[in-house]
Amino acid sequence: MIAFVVGFALLFVGLAVSIALHEIGHLVPAKRFGVRVGQYMIGFGPTVWSRRFGETEYGVKALPIGGYISMAGMYPPTPAERAGEGRAGGGFFATMVQDARAANDETLDGDGDQRVFYRLPVHKRVIIMLGGPVMNLLFAIVLFALLASGIGLSTATTTVATVSECVVSASSDQTECTPDDPVAPAAEAGMLPGDRILSIDGVEVTDFDETSAMIRDAPGESLDVVVLRDGGETSLVVTPLLTERPVYDDSGRAVTDADDVPVTEEVGFIGIAPVSELQPQPIWVGPQMAFENVGAVAGIMWQLPVKVWETGVTLVTGGERDPDGPLSIVGAGVIAGEVASAEAPILNRVAGILSVLASLNIALFVFNLIPLLPLDGGHIVVALWDGIKRTWARLFRRPPPAPVDATKLVPVTFVVVVCLIAMGAVLILADIVNPISLFGS
Repeated sequence: MIAFVVGFALLFVGLAVSIALHEIGHLVPAKRFGVRVGQYMIGFGPTVWSRRFGETEYGVKALPIGGYISMAGMYPPTPAERAGEGRAGGGFFATMVQDARAANDETLDGDGDQRVFYRLPVHKRVIIMLGGPVMNLLFAIVLFALLASGIGLSTATTTVATVSECVVSASSDQTECTPDDPVAPAAEAGMLPGDRILSIDGVEVTDFDETSAMIRDAPGESLDVVVLRDGGETSLVVTPLLTERPVYDDSGRAVTDADDVPVTEEVGFIGIAPVSELQPQPIWVGPQMAFENVGAVAGIMWQLPVKVWETGVTLVTGGERDPDGPLSIVGAGVIAGEVASAEAPILNRVAGILSVLASLNIALFVFNLIPLLPLDGGHIVVALWDGIKRTWARLFRRPPPAPVDATKLVPVTFVVVVCLIAMGAVLILADIVNPISLFGS
């Protein structure tokens, strides 16, 4: 239980670091481009601690569910003719727009203030808004590199971990051998746990994938297998049986057909399982893993509403959740806790938590690039639209247009925020009531 709590807590500490780095990604370019930054805050709600350095207040708030920096003039000032609109009979959304304009106006320092976000060139505004997500991506790359090259990835070796006593059908739920079951070829040949396979039919093998491929492709053929046992080489003759085995995809999950029936194939089988070890990988493997995760997360993110709806259905019906579906921070914490409390070497558990945290940063990167306000992607779209309008005016020699007033989008932003809160609530509740377990139920 203590290990579970430690793993859960470590993930939240990692999340706080991820949020801090995200906001630094906005803060540094904003200050570099001269924008006045009033606050740099980790979390929301009441302030727990803060300290002012120069013109910026740095602090931590009570709810560690995000963060923000407060930049002067995120939007252009309220036009004088609209300064009094919104509060008298203007309706709920009109009042929201006016409140947003009033809050924005408070960050401006007079009509001649040049240190404001909306006055920056488009490319500088895009750089500031991209800075946060990019920091999450870079942090994920560092974590994956540390995981792959520093600790190593779990890799099946040519050392035998277990030897099956018999051969059973892939469709059978049988757990023990019966007298009618054929003896497994490896056991019949005298192969033992701890043997390290050196060569098959004179061909040297260095990894289990290569070993497994040679066995699968040789059903009914006698193979001369040399193993290392007790410091010496031992020769064995193994004849793989033709048997039906499940088909697995690249992620190790069983492939199923349209009727959700496991797909099988006929292959050679001798009945051994390999020992897995953490093996350091080349330095480029970490970044490669990060970008592969970006593609996988993006594939989930674009159908997020549907995935959350399906999660909500399982919450009501008690059905099994999609193991590749979305998680809340609570769910990620549960996974980290399970990893930390697993019966595995400490290095394997550290690697598991690093993997969860790296994947979480990939999710933050992709999620914040969704082109909707109040997310960073929404601010990028606003800046690009402003740039398109200005370019169009220059091409046709028209007067420069007024800056894009994104406060008009406050009603849309409000709807997006409500939807995000609702989806977050569903995921959190599902992760408490019907969590995804790393090791099954």
